[in-house]
Amino acid sequence: MAKKINIKINNQAYKVDEGQTILDIAKKNKIDIPHLCVHPDFPVKGNCRVCCVEVKGAKRLMPSCATKVYEGLEVQTETERVKKSRYMNLELIFAEHIEKCATCLWRFECPLLDAVKKYGLKINRFRDRKGVRKTYKFHNAVEIDNSQCIDCGNCIDACSILQNINFLKFDGKGHRQGIAPVKNKKCILCGQCALHCPVSAAQEQSQVAEVEESLKSKKKVLVAQFAPSVRVAIGEDFGLPYGKDTAGKITASLKKLGFDYVFDVNFGADFTTIIEAKELLERLGEKKPKLPMFTSCCPGWVNYVELYRPDLIPNLTTSRSPHIHLAGIVKTFWAKKMNIKPEDIELVSIMPCTAKKYEAIRPEMKIGKLFPIDRVLTTRELSFMIKKNNIDFANIKPANNDDPMGQFTGGAALFGGSGGVMESALRTASWMACGKGKTKACVGKIDFNETRGLAGIKEAIVNVGGTKVSIAVVNGIGNIGPVLANLEKYHYIEVMACPGGCIGGGGQSAPISDEIREMRMQALYKIDFKNKLRRSYENKPVMEMVEWMEKNKLNSKVVHTKYRKRSI
Repeated sequence: MAKKINIKINNQAYKVDEGQTILDIAKKNKIDIPHLCVHPDFPVKGNCRVCCVEVKGAKRLMPSCATKVYEGLEVQTETERVKKSRYMNLELIFAEHIEKCATCLWRFECPLLDAVKKYGLKINRFRDRKGVRKTYKFHNAVEIDNSQCIDCGNCIDACSILQNINFLKFDGKGHRQGIAPVKNKKCILCGQCALHCPVSAAQEQSQVAEVEESLKSKKKVLVAQFAPSVRVAIGEDFGLPYGKDTAGKITASLKKLGFDYVFDVNFGADFTTIIEAKELLERLGEKKPKLPMFTSCCPGWVNYVELYRPDLIPNLTTSRSPHIHLAGIVKTFWAKKMNIKPEDIELVSIMPCTAKKYEAIRPEMKIGKLFPIDRVLTTRELSFMIKKNNIDFANIKPANNDDPMGQFTGGAALFGGSGGVMESALRTASWMACGKGKTKACVGKIDFNETRGLAGIKEAIVNVGGTKVSIAVVNGIGNIGPVLANLEKYHYIEVMACPGGCIGGGGQSAPISDEIREMRMQALYKIDFKNKLRRSYENKPVMEMVEWMEKNKLNSKVVHTKYRKRSI
């Protein structure tokens, strides 16, 4: 237990835990100290110097992010000396950050703009020194705009410390310094650089303008679908509590934006569960099984395999991911039911993930000549559109999703967190393995707690219809090493490239931390627990959809996919 000590901030006494920083204490007590470069996922760097404060007895201003508290510490956060220093540092930062506020996705929650407003900063005093800096675009998913970069290094930390991909580096020295890709390395498009960038220099390649044009022209039937994890994250952008389930508000907002129909990807997650569970049992029953079987719902992980470990391609499940499945259902079954030509449907997928943008344009995903998904927006992009159109998200009356793809089970909701894909699949595989409900054992276990939580690697041996199955859950691609070194131990492995899974995805609302990841994850568990139907096989419309796909011989076109060695 940490030792309690006494300090003062702005002449107010506080009893705090030893070992914390001044900024830690300030945040907990709602004392506003501007900061840009510090992030709880990384070691403190103290690069931006915006958080400097005056400490009694110190000759110089001290960075609050890097200064630990001690007994008797006295701090002032808003003296004239502090304000003058902060003002100057912000001016210098703006001299290396080209303002693109009108189209920037951070426009409504930018910490840099907040600081400008607070200190009445004139941002054009110094000449911009990065106006012609290079922008690196990584396929259609992520980009690094060096004209906006403030050299905090968070994107590098995200790629190296967090993800262990080591794709980004500082290039050049002094005023010529910038961010650049490392030769002979590949980007898996996870977007953690964008999630951790404080000024949107690292960002998703936005498709907001294209979606806005479609909403304006109304040339096609506009369909939106949103992922399990989006509902427990986007509310944070509108002042709602962390982990608040806002599914109904998302649907209502999308309808208000102009979408004709809105579907829930949870339906697709139930569909994916059935397909994945079936494939797992098939592999376990083969004489020479290709094991372990890896999940393939995470496109960042799939990119990693195709780029860095193509030898593992046969181990990936052939099941498409939930949003690709649902989009395929929309452009086949639903289109036929509604008497709409598939080519007259424009489908926009709202995802927590930047890599989903690339997944949507993989040639292997085509159904005939059409891609199932036409556009992918991140959680941040949808938030931007809602705010731009002055929709009162926090108070909007919730709306229901459109039928027939509105029903889902608790297992589907779990897809949004690390371990959720596996838990959902194990529930259904257990039922399938012992006769599809003919014995009590088939409906015995629901909660596979072994797969839950934020541990980097979760391992267990579970009972699947009388068969002992060795499983592993990799939470964040940075933790993949030990599992890849011991593949012979396992039958079934889930990998999510982003820490926390989709709830911590590269396209999610910021800020992010383990505390926030945990609250979002607990919200998914709550959705699951409260749902009357908790196993995907209990979703009758989904089971009927699986049969419909088989009957119409669409499994190879809509249900399954292939992978190959790439060099994107």
